[in-house]
This record gives sequence, C-alpha cells and structure tokens, in this order.
Amino acid sequence: MLDFNEIKLKAEAYKKDMSGFLRDMISIPSESGDEKKVVLRIKEEMQKVGFDKIKIDEMGNIHGTIGTGKRIIAYDAHIDTVGIGNIANWKYDPYKGYEDDNIIVGRGASDQEGGMASMVYAGKIIKDLGLQDDYTLVMVGSVQEEDCDGLCWQYIIKELGLKPEFVVSTEPTDGGVYRGQRGRMEIKVSTSGISAHGSAPERGDNAIFKMAPILIELQELHTKLTEDKFLGKGSLTVSEIFFSSPSRCAVADECSISIDRRLTKGEDKELALSQIKSLASVKKAGANVELYKYQKPSYTGFVYPTECYFPSWVTEKNNKACEAVVKTYKNLFNKDPKIDKWTFSTNGVSITGMFGIPTIGFGPGKEAEAHAPNEKTWKENLVTCAAVYAALPIIYVTDSD
Repeated sequence: MLDFNEIKLKAEAYKKDMSGFLRDMISIPSESGDEKKVVLRIKEEMQKVGFDKIKIDEMGNIHGTIGTGKRIIAYDAHIDTVGIGNIANWKYDPYKGYEDDNIIVGRGASDQEGGMASMVYAGKIIKDLGLQDDYTLVMVGSVQEEDCDGLCWQYIIKELGLKPEFVVSTEPTDGGVYRGQRGRMEIKVSTSGISAHGSAPERGDNAIFKMAPILIELQELHTKLTEDKFLGKGSLTVSEIFFSSPSRCAVADECSISIDRRLTKGEDKELALSQIKSLASVKKAGANVELYKYQKPSYTGFVYPTECYFPSWVTEKNNKACEAVVKTYKNLFNKDPKIDKWTFSTNGVSITGMFGIPTIGFGPGKEAEAHAPNEKTWKENLVTCAAVYAALPIIYVTDSD
C-alpha cells in the first residue's frame, strides 16, 4: 500500500534541488529553435537522479524513461520559452531571476520549465521509494511548442511510435486538474490589386481597399461563433496586416491579414475556413483564404512541416486517467482539486485533438504568469506536483487493471 505521507515528505525534501534545477534552466535562454543547451542541462539532471534510459531524438526532444512495464504512461513539459519582450517591464533580470523562500522568478518559471523540475524529481522519488510497477514512464522535454504547439508530439507519435495510455501535461494549472482547451488556427486572407501612381489611383486597383470590408465582416463574424458550456466560445481576431506596394506614392497591389481563430468544441478546420470563404466581402474581392504552414527547423536542423491547425479537445471527467489524477491528489492532500480547462493552447492539440490519447493537465505555476514580465512560480507548487507525479502511475495501473 502506498504511503502518501512518505511521498509528500520526499517531495518536500527535494524542494531545494528542484528549485536549483529550475533556476539553472531559467538561466539558459531557450526560445523555440534554440533549446540545445537547456536539453543538455536536463539530460545531466536525469542522469544525476538515476533515470533508466535517456535519449534525445532527431527533432531534439529529450526522453527520460523509468521502468520497463507493459503499461506506457507519459509526462510532457515543453522546455522552450518565449522571448523577454521589453526588458524595462522586468523588475529582475529574466535569466538571472530571483528567488526567496516562496517564489522563483524568471522566464520559463511557470511556462513551463517548472513542470520539468517537478517531473525529474518525481522520477527520483519513484526510485527512492520503489514505486515502480508494471508500467513504463516516459518523461518528455519537448521543443518548439511556443512556435507550434503539438508539433513535437505529432512527430513523437507518428514517427517514433510512442503511444502512451495517457499523457500528463505539466503546463501550469493554477493548482487544478485541467482536461481540455479550445483549439486554434492561423489563417491567412489575401487580396490582390494593380498598382498605379498615387496621384491617379483610379488607374489602379487598391488591394488594401478590398481588404477593408473583409475586416468589418470578420469583426461581425466573431460575435456569431459557437459557444460550448465547458470550453467557452469560439473567437476570431485579426492579429497582423501586410501589404505590397511599389512605394508610398503608389496604389497597393497586395494585402494580407493573419487571423487567430480559436475553436471551441464542435468547430473544426473545414467549418472555420468555410465561414470566412462564404463572407460576401471575401467573394466580392476574390480573396484567397488559406492556412499558414509551419516549417521552421528545430535546433538540430530537423524540419517537420505541418499546417497551423490545432484542434480543440476535451478529456471526459470519467476517463480513467482523469479519475486517477484526481484520486492521487485527494489521497495526498485530503481535498478535491479544481477541475477546469486551459485558456491557452498546449501540446494536447495533437496528443488528444489529433490522436485521441487522453491528456490531463496538472502543473506548477499559473496561466496568468505565461509570457508575462516577472514570470514566477511557487516552490510549494513544485513540491505538490512532484508528489502527484510520483504517486500517479501506480495508482492508475492498479485501478485500471
């Protein structure tokens, strides 16, 4: 029988180690496409705590494995970060960070290198307490998530053949258990015209003017999108605008916009594209509507192209994996966790949205800290998550036999 108090004590005992490891990761700039140094630092920590197997795949994701049982479970932490933005908004150096008895500040603290720190030390607790069972636990430090969420897991599942029974995403969950998110799409709408001298615009055909009524109809379309009781409402916003013109004294011959389209339950790629293509202004302008494609190389130089379509997903509350995470939390802390969803997007878009493998979210930190200046996480969150991650596999395997 599991000794939950012993697991909590072990997690608390490793608070200093987790904090030090997290601060080391924060100190290494690791924006998407530049994760090599932080991956090697993670490998060093996995070796230190005694993982059974460690590998870095062709894309550059790191996989740390514990156990050899037939039941496969995976934990995921993306270890790339966004940039720092305007340094004037930071009270502390985003890479040197700051630490006191309660918090750790720095880029990646919540989003989401804190999850990696808790994962690795959960592995240490499993080893220390002999919590292995008939399972293989694969902990993945994934790359390029900030640039293209889910890309890494498209590769891992399709090319490496790793198909766990479920995945715990260690993205920040504000202390709750998360089981879904809206999806998203990156859509490009383009209009074409004919350039002419700006002194005689009637000789040309202005692509920017053609775009103007499209923008108005898109703003109206946003108000009419579907709403789901759990995931919330679909949304649409224009995030970028570009143009082509021979000069500032000429009629624009090309105009394009980028649309951030958030997809609620029941909305998909075909629906979202058709809604835009059917707008009267789009038809009148003869505008082209298409998905962006992501094909940037990883830090290893590996390219894995994909459409910028990231499906919405929900793992049901009565799913065995979800029930196991909730049960683990209750056994450890004698209270019910909050059951909720993410506002932002995660690697679950491919794990669950594309491949139907259940994703459950439980991670240190808070969503509101993501991408913000003075990003921070809480040391007690690291301890809590390490305890849950250590106890979860054996509870899941035992209850689902």
